[in-house]
Amino acid sequence: MNAATSITPLRTGSLRLDGGGMFGLIPKSMWARWTPADADNRIALATRSLLVESRDGLVLVEAGYGDKWTDKERAMYALERRTAVDALAEHGVRAEEIAHVVLTHLHFDHAAGLTREAAAGGLAPVFPNARIHVQRQEWLDALANKSTMTRTYLRTHLEPVASRVELHDGECEPLAGIVLVPSPGHTWGHQSVLVRGPREPVLFTGDACPTLHHAHPAASLGYDMMAYESMVTKLRILGRALEEGWVIALDHDAEHALARTMRHDGAIRLEPLDAPRA
Repeated sequence: MNAATSITPLRTGSLRLDGGGMFGLIPKSMWARWTPADADNRIALATRSLLVESRDGLVLVEAGYGDKWTDKERAMYALERRTAVDALAEHGVRAEEIAHVVLTHLHFDHAAGLTREAAAGGLAPVFPNARIHVQRQEWLDALANKSTMTRTYLRTHLEPVASRVELHDGECEPLAGIVLVPSPGHTWGHQSVLVRGPREPVLFTGDACPTLHHAHPAASLGYDMMAYESMVTKLRILGRALEEGWVIALDHDAEHALARTMRHDGAIRLEPLDAPRA
């Protein structure tokens, strides 16, 4: 069985989004005990990636929000001036060394980091030597702007890299030790990414389960395209993680990058594996 040589969690940035939007039907009296809101009702979130060393070269799971933002947009989302390129540099890796980028889906906070403003004008790929892997359904929906959020699928993230995109249909292993696991609900074409590590598999869940607290069955995003399907998907993939001993990599948890599934009072919960970030 193919396995990755190493898996390194990266913190590629931080942002703030509306707490009600992040927890859907969960009332504020409940979610505010999990994560406090600021004066604008926004909660602190991270954007995270995985750097994977595999037989097929260096793989980046998730590209983050990048740096193509106006001051007004940065203020709206409290976007940190930090990108996946910065996180990679801290580990001695240049963007040009990335051979593959695997994306859970194509919303701005996950895929805008694919492109940058070029010095000569226009847009250019951030990872010029990388193939980009996404579900076919997600790519087609992004091009059609099929979303209730009209400004999250942006062609500026997609068109400069279109020739480098590899489209996949369903569960498959396009790269050594990396399995794409369809996890629809947040979007129709959302996928989670299972990396067979040197010790244990790591499942990057994307927005299927973005924080520790989203293990709660009712904690679905207000941004989910299919709320019921999102809940069913989350229970299914966390159940698989529990049965098969997978570590969960959390995309948006502000404090924790990794967690393990466990049963508590009959329900699946997530227990962090790393210390809170100072």
